[in-house]
Amino acid sequence: MYDYDSNCSKAYQYYMSLQLEKGKEAISDELKVQPCNLMAAYVNDYEDCLSLLFSGNKKDYEQRKGHFDERMDILDRGDESSPWYRFCKAGVNLHWALVYFRFGENVKAAFTFRKAFLLIKENERLFPDLEYNKVYSGFVETVTGTIPDNYKWVASIFGLKGSVKKGAALLSAFIDTHSNNDLMQAEAIIYYLYLRFYFLSEKDAAWDYVNGNNFPVSANAMYVFVKANLAVNYRKADMAIQTLDEAEKNNSYSQFPVFDLEMGSALLYKQDTNCLFYFQRFLKNTKGTAFIKDTWQMMGLMYYIQGKMPNARYCKEYIKTHGSAITDADKQAERFSETAQWPDKTLLQAHLLIDGGYYAQALDKLKTVNEGSFHSTADKLEYLFRMGRVYEELKDTNKAFQYYQATINLGKDRPEHFAARSALQMAFIYEKMGKEKEAIEKYEEVLGMHGHDLQASIDQQAKAGINRLTAKRS
Repeated sequence: MYDYDSNCSKAYQYYMSLQLEKGKEAISDELKVQPCNLMAAYVNDYEDCLSLLFSGNKKDYEQRKGHFDERMDILDRGDESSPWYRFCKAGVNLHWALVYFRFGENVKAAFTFRKAFLLIKENERLFPDLEYNKVYSGFVETVTGTIPDNYKWVASIFGLKGSVKKGAALLSAFIDTHSNNDLMQAEAIIYYLYLRFYFLSEKDAAWDYVNGNNFPVSANAMYVFVKANLAVNYRKADMAIQTLDEAEKNNSYSQFPVFDLEMGSALLYKQDTNCLFYFQRFLKNTKGTAFIKDTWQMMGLMYYIQGKMPNARYCKEYIKTHGSAITDADKQAERFSETAQWPDKTLLQAHLLIDGGYYAQALDKLKTVNEGSFHSTADKLEYLFRMGRVYEELKDTNKAFQYYQATINLGKDRPEHFAARSALQMAFIYEKMGKEKEAIEKYEEVLGMHGHDLQASIDQQAKAGINRLTAKRS
């Protein structure tokens, strides 16, 4: 039996607003009334998935990972003729693929993702009128359409093919025809926002959506996280700080240390020393290993800007022995800890100001130096790239292109990411200008650069750009 009744609906809404305990209570109430309701088993999987994704707690993962097999055994007892049979199993597989990837079990994640992909595609074929298929199908289409080169083996072995354009269309169609209280609506909105922000290069549209009436952050910690996270990554540090300040009154805030990490990052961009309090609280309360190295690096950089070198060196040493190096940010922090050098202070301050959206201040800082002020090629590259970024944000495209191209010419064969990022930014600009040929050429130039920092994330963005422009032409 698959009955998405009031208890299941309440549980789903609670889970998707990160009120996990209330969600568990609603599921418990449901199982007392309908112990054989398989929809309750499906909805309850969100508690495991979200708890593990947000906490990154390895011990909790070891205790919970057996829940996947238990839940699949329950769902296997369902009616295969029901449109919910494969849908629910696809959802649970997809949830755990994300969890496995979060904990570094990439092979396991790939096999589990493949199961989800095949189940949802089969369900689409058997039950084309089940609109809920669109959410998972839209997600898997997007992911498989943007697999970076170092994970291409997944697609080639499993025969997975996807399209960013098709994935976006499926998610958009679902969102437009459902309300905020419907099953999968919150999930569809979140997938679609990140898809538009990272893969479709529609950052303005994604940002407008999170500031609209259909994205209420009041009493919804999940939406708070999404808005703050996009703000931090969209160079709107002040908005991230404002959003998190308001959310700190919410009971769910203190349950998730990642909120402190987001706040610390936003404050660091404006070089507000209060960032240290939030970084320290994150390190004290987090049970996971991800972003530990990154946080110690950010603390070290703040101390370095303050001129407190004993504290800065202490943080740098701590990076070596704490946390994991799974995320790009943690890998970069680990490389930083292995060098004796510290970044040029002027370039570091300009970098932070740009990332926070303080462009005029960043340009003022950069104007105090020039390319000849730096002895190392790495510093020259960073200076050129930062100048390009400032002028891009200040809408002086000609100057931005001059600095970006100079960065590419100097650094295309070097391990720093500045040349690849410059080509990526030029591609974004060409795409916005409607110059598709030039944009594709620059995206391909990005993919032609190898062995640089942040390659996985940069290559994925370039591949997504080629994917959407190629789809647009067809």
